[in-house]
Amino acid sequence: MKIPTSLKHKPVIISDNYENVDGRYAGHTDAKGLSLGLAQWNDRGKVDISAKVWRYTGEKWSRQSEELPLHRVLDLAILVARSLGHFRESYRHEELYDPDNPVIDRIGLQGDAMTVAVCTDNERIHEDIKLFGAALEGDGELIGERLQTLSRILKEMGY
Repeated sequence: MKIPTSLKHKPVIISDNYENVDGRYAGHTDAKGLSLGLAQWNDRGKVDISAKVWRYTGEKWSRQSEELPLHRVLDLAILVARSLGHFRESYRHEELYDPDNPVIDRIGLQGDAMTVAVCTDNERIHEDIKLFGAALEGDGELIGERLQTLSRILKEMGY
């Protein structure tokens, strides 16, 4: 399915037919495409790049299509990677984390640090963290394939 170019987000790099590779939703998803382009919130003289997931309801492009600044997409990738690292070692803790020290990591970015932590404000965290860990394990092949691909591309680029 072709991504629209007449809307406020202006696609530059696209992945049409994303519905064919959308993880476990492949073949039955409303996420029809991904794009990197000029953000819809750009003001005159200011240009930001954004990533967008294009959703199509079967009748029209959905307002639930998500657009994120590119740095946030990368921050989410960092959060995913660091979370996966935590869950590889979480079996060492009875609750799958250390309740006395729920901070998993502080990752230096832009002169400060992004804190990665277990959300202890979640009143059902003991149950939810087990469900989350099981879901990560169940999606291990899907996530692993994407991480290996990302790793290969980053290595090719010299990172």
